[in-house]
Amino acid sequence: MERLDDLEAFLAVIEKGSQTAASRHLRRPLQSLNRSLMALERALGVELVKRTTRRSEPTEAGRVFYERIKPAVAEIIEARAEAANLRGEILGPLKIGAPILFASSYVAPIVSRFLKLYPNVDVELRASDEQVDLVADGLDIAVRIGDSADESLIARRLHTLRVVIVGAPSYFAEHGRPQHPVDLERHACIVRAGAELVDKWPFRIDGGLQSIRVHGRFRSNSAASIRAAAREGTGLARLPLWQISDLVTQGTLAIVLPEFETEGMQIQLVWPPTRAPLERVRRFSDFLASSLKTDLL
Repeated sequence: MERLDDLEAFLAVIEKGSQTAASRHLRRPLQSLNRSLMALERALGVELVKRTTRRSEPTEAGRVFYERIKPAVAEIIEARAEAANLRGEILGPLKIGAPILFASSYVAPIVSRFLKLYPNVDVELRASDEQVDLVADGLDIAVRIGDSADESLIARRLHTLRVVIVGAPSYFAEHGRPQHPVDLERHACIVRAGAELVDKWPFRIDGGLQSIRVHGRFRSNSAASIRAAAREGTGLARLPLWQISDLVTQGTLAIVLPEFETEGMQIQLVWPPTRAPLERVRRFSDFLASSLKTDLL
């Protein structure tokens, strides 16, 4: 039976497109990886990869072999990790998704602390403001702020984030401050645009929830861009307080309509329902929940 290291080397070369990239991905010396590839080809008696200076591409035999062994190798690696978990060890890759600003402000520092506790875990953090398909993107777990677009995912609620309406002093000097949510109909608002346009803002009015339609000349799918535009006085914005608390403290942005705020946005951890989460996923979930409880205070 071919060594698992040799099979992993072959898979990495095909997936990364070159031996150099595969070497970096596996954290193995290039010479060691090349020896694994040649040993595998000798054992099978067929060329699997065509090498060039910059690219490594599968031969027809290599492509067929890749498709057949990839699921099996993934199962073996997972079984090895689960066996290690039973011994009290936590190891293996962990792929995490999170919104861009939240990823850099909170998730990345928490991941760094997690890696110090578990030296045999590798983490890939993918930041996106779009709610990507976890299965298609190969994510083990993702942080979602607000409702999840995929109701089939298993969710763990962590915290509630205060969401506020803010504007810059320059905007208020020119347009005045809204005194009631219905006033927003005559104000310029920065609208969130992504897979769908979010042009209705929720408020608590007379004890009930009501949505007010807003409009403006600037819209974006990027929270960072909305924050920047609000700071420049482009219009009013609706953002989680954590994203702009520094600007509010500095007086660069001011909160309006606080008495009409709703309960806020939920932070959730979501993962696919296909199987029970691995031990490293459970450990990270607990660690993230505990860390956010401290970091968001």
